[in-house]
Amino acid sequence: MRIPIGYVLKRVGFLILVLWTAATINFLLPKLTPRDPVQEQVNLKIATMGVSSEGATEMVESLKELYGLDKPLWQQYTTYIWNTARFDLGFSIANYPKRVNEIIGETIWWTLGFVLTATVLAFILGTVIGALVGWSKTSKYLSWLMPPLALFSAVPAFILALVLIYYLAFKAQWFPLRGGYDPLIDLDWSSWSFILDVAHHAALPAISLLLVSIGGWSLTMRAMMVTVEGADYITFAEAKGLTGTRIFFQYALRNTLLPQVTALAMQLGFIVSGSTLVENMFGYPGIGRRLGAAITAFDYPVIYGIVFFLVVGIALATFLVDLIYPLLDPRISYEGG
Repeated sequence: MRIPIGYVLKRVGFLILVLWTAATINFLLPKLTPRDPVQEQVNLKIATMGVSSEGATEMVESLKELYGLDKPLWQQYTTYIWNTARFDLGFSIANYPKRVNEIIGETIWWTLGFVLTATVLAFILGTVIGALVGWSKTSKYLSWLMPPLALFSAVPAFILALVLIYYLAFKAQWFPLRGGYDPLIDLDWSSWSFILDVAHHAALPAISLLLVSIGGWSLTMRAMMVTVEGADYITFAEAKGLTGTRIFFQYALRNTLLPQVTALAMQLGFIVSGSTLVENMFGYPGIGRRLGAAITAFDYPVIYGIVFFLVVGIALATFLVDLIYPLLDPRISYEGG
């Protein structure tokens, strides 16, 4: 289906407005606290590294000048917006001279590896299970799956992570307790032994997210399938003598996918925030754990960068889903939009 160029341009304009608004809020919120990140970093070095406090004031002033924190707020804001638009996220305060782009690049792939896999698998399995349970013509034995799935969906992921760590990692010793890979193995992505070791370390965090997420997808899909089954077009399809399989896939399942796909887009956008506590439980070197460390250290540039990355992910995901809606449901048309 052809999507009018005017509609696409309108959505792109709305996308830019959302990103600008999010970037503005992202800039202003940390400024509301009285904490001074530069002063705290200097105090930390004095306390932990035995650095002399002599010249601390000059050090603070020079660092503020380096990060542009000595300028008026409006000038900091315009510089921040301009740099963010160019994806120049600056230097980390706590890990100087590392750039924020470099920090995100080092950690995002670890998070995407297990969180994206767990999210997509939970979506597929939960959607299929929920659709089958909600469809009256399938086996009633499938309904026994819903109570345990509903139970898992009510448990926070980090609580389930603690249980899995104790029983599967500590007691059974089937999985590593923490980390992203064995520190005794060289970090070499061209080595299959290293890749398998990374997968072994990521399995338990992924299982904790998978078990928590799959129940929610199943419950939502089951409710929508029960509602759709009584619709007029389902009754009409049955009257035409269509097979149960065709009615299930082409009429019932297809018409319940829109809310699920929208929710998936939002879930993919929240990959970072949803994995923060789990990554901290497992000591996993992902972007969620790095965000937690940046908040603790009050590292402005890293917080700005990761949160903006999160917002971009949500905005792009919803933008793309909006464009593929007509492919999922032919009743939706953007003609004249």
